[in-house]
Amino acid sequence: MDEALLRSLTPSVLGILVRRGADFAAAEDAVQDALVEAVRVWPDDPPRDAKGWLVAVAWRRFLDATRADTARRRREDAVDEEPTPGPAPTADDTLQLYFLCAHPSLTPSSAVALTLRAVGGLTTRQIAQAYLVPEATMAQRISRAKRTVSGVRFDRPGDVATVLRVLYLVFNEGYSGDVDLAAEAIRLTRQLAAAIDHPEVAGLLALMLLHHARRAARTAPDGSLVPLAEQDRGRWDTRAITEGVEILQAALARDRLGEFQAQAAIAALHADARTAEETDWVQIVEWYDELARLTDNPIVRLNRAVAVGEADGPRAGLAALAALDDSLPRHTAVAAYLHERDGDLPRAAGLYVEAARKAHDLAERDHLTRQAARLNARRSR
Repeated sequence: MDEALLRSLTPSVLGILVRRGADFAAAEDAVQDALVEAVRVWPDDPPRDAKGWLVAVAWRRFLDATRADTARRRREDAVDEEPTPGPAPTADDTLQLYFLCAHPSLTPSSAVALTLRAVGGLTTRQIAQAYLVPEATMAQRISRAKRTVSGVRFDRPGDVATVLRVLYLVFNEGYSGDVDLAAEAIRLTRQLAAAIDHPEVAGLLALMLLHHARRAARTAPDGSLVPLAEQDRGRWDTRAITEGVEILQAALARDRLGEFQAQAAIAALHADARTAEETDWVQIVEWYDELARLTDNPIVRLNRAVAVGEADGPRAGLAALAALDDSLPRHTAVAAYLHERDGDLPRAAGLYVEAARKAHDLAERDHLTRQAARLNARRSR
C-alpha cells in the first residue's frame, strides 16, 4: 500500500467532489471513507487508475450519505414539533443505530462524535462546539473513529451512558435552534426509558421535558433571545413541567444520583418559581455543587458562578468566576452580567461588546450587543 500516493491524491480528489457540487464537509467525509476503502482493497486488488478509483468511490459515498441525510430529514419532518406525554410509540431502528455507533472498540468521546455525525446529522463544527475543541481536532477524531470501525462487526452495541451522552448533545443542539432535533431526541429518550429501567435515562428525559417546556418563551416575536429572568412564564408548558418533575422525583427516590438527574433538579427549581425573584438560588447552588462533583465540567462551574452571584451577591459570583479559565465559552458574557449586577456599568458594557464579538450564534450575538447598547444609553442619560 502506497500511503504517500494516497496522501498526494487526497487534495485533488477532494477538489473534484467540491466542483461536482458537494459541500466541503460532506466531500471531506466521503474522501475519508474512500481512503479507508482503499486501504482495505488495494493490497489485493490495486486499481489501474488510482485517482479515478478514489473519485468514483468517494462520489458514491457522497451520494449515499446525501440520500441517507434526505431520508433522515423526512423522518424528522414527520415528527410533531411538540413531544406528547405518555407511553413511548413503537420503537423504530433509529435508537438501535445510536447503540451500534457507540461501538466498544471506540472511546466514549469518539463514539459520541461519530454518532452525532453519522446518525444525528450534526456538522463537524457543531460537534466541535459541543466538545469545546477546535473544528480541525474534531474532524480528525471523527475520521479516526471511522477508520477504527471500518470492517468491524457491529454485533456488540455500545453502553447506555454513551447513548445518553449522544441524545443529550443532539437535544442541546436542537434546543439552540440551529438544528431542530429537540423533539426527535425526546422521542428517542422516551423509547429508551420505556425499554430500560435506569435512573439516568429517566433523569435525561426529565431534563429534556423541563427545558423544552420553556421553548416557546425563549424568543421574542422578532426572533431575539429572551433571558430566563424575563420570560413570560405563562407561556411555559405546564403539562411538560408536571411530567418532567414526576419523572425526576421517581428517579431521585432511587438514590442513584447522576449528572442528568442533577441537571434536571436545577431545571425543576427554575420551573417551580412563579417569578424570577422567587427562584431558590441557594438550593440551585447546592445542586451545582453536586453536579460539579459528578462531572468536573468547566461549563458547570461557569453556570455555578452565575448561581452564586444570585444567591450570595455579584461579588461572590465574580470571585467564583475568577477561578475559571477566561477562554471558556460565555465566560465574558457571565462577567459582563455580574459586573452589571455589581453596578460597574462601564466595565459591563465593554464586556458585553467583547462577548458579542466572541459569540458564534447570531441570536446570542445580537442579544449581547443590545445589552451593551442598553447600558451605554443608561450611562449617557
